[in-house]
Amino acid sequence: MTETGGHAPNWYPDPWGRHEHRYFDGANWSEHIASHGRQGTDPPGGVARAVTVNRATVKVQRDVQRAGVQAGGAQGGGTLFTEPVLVVNQKAKLIEINQEFAIYDQQGRQVGAVRQVGQSAAKKVMRFVADVDQFMTHKFQVVDSNGQVVLALTRPRKFMRSRIIVEGGNGQELGQIVQQNVIGKIRFALEVNGQQIGSLNGENWRAWNFNIQDHTGREVARITKTWEGLAKTMFTQADNYVVQLHEQLPQPLHSIVLASAFGIDTALKQDARGVNAGGLFG
Repeated sequence: MTETGGHAPNWYPDPWGRHEHRYFDGANWSEHIASHGRQGTDPPGGVARAVTVNRATVKVQRDVQRAGVQAGGAQGGGTLFTEPVLVVNQKAKLIEINQEFAIYDQQGRQVGAVRQVGQSAAKKVMRFVADVDQFMTHKFQVVDSNGQVVLALTRPRKFMRSRIIVEGGNGQELGQIVQQNVIGKIRFALEVNGQQIGSLNGENWRAWNFNIQDHTGREVARITKTWEGLAKTMFTQADNYVVQLHEQLPQPLHSIVLASAFGIDTALKQDARGVNAGGLFG
């Protein structure tokens, strides 16, 4: 999980997930860290904060069936970037201060996770006592099954429209997901260097299901929210989504499509406490 692939000295996503960034000196990870523009020190090493949802294999497979996916219809390579079907399951919490998701393949094997990073103690207290999520910047890391950071998502503070900045595991920006409207079925543009390469389109007013299209308007992926049950839906924030990729997509579109799917209930959702009466975008 601490491999750097021969990267030059620079700031990169903290491989241990305790902070937003950690400085790599060209040979080793240093003690210098940064979160939300504030620098500090924290010795490298230790055990990375893992995301454990403990969702039964049979429930993951049931999510796939509920999304209308034929079991075993499309085979993948066993990784986040090679599986055609991914199931995103949120860790159930009565009050959600630190968002965590596990990512499974269609057989129920965990192939990755999403973890929130860079939250100070003061920010956690503020989120607990007040509904202020939309006025705060939120940052997340997507890690593979080995704990290696493969994507980083930043949702800046929101006033009317949301956006997500998508970075690769090397800290370089890949593109952005930019909200296009505030009334009606929600739509987002998938952009690279300001040019639209695709779109994320809500298919109903509650923004539970989405289709993802490329720049020609052809559907290349689909996101379906699965029903967890009345009690769990009412009293926890445990949301589950099935992601179907219709084909292997070119980069950076593939990474931005995955970021769209992983960001549905992390970087895009505004109301993280209680019942989300305002939908995903509040």
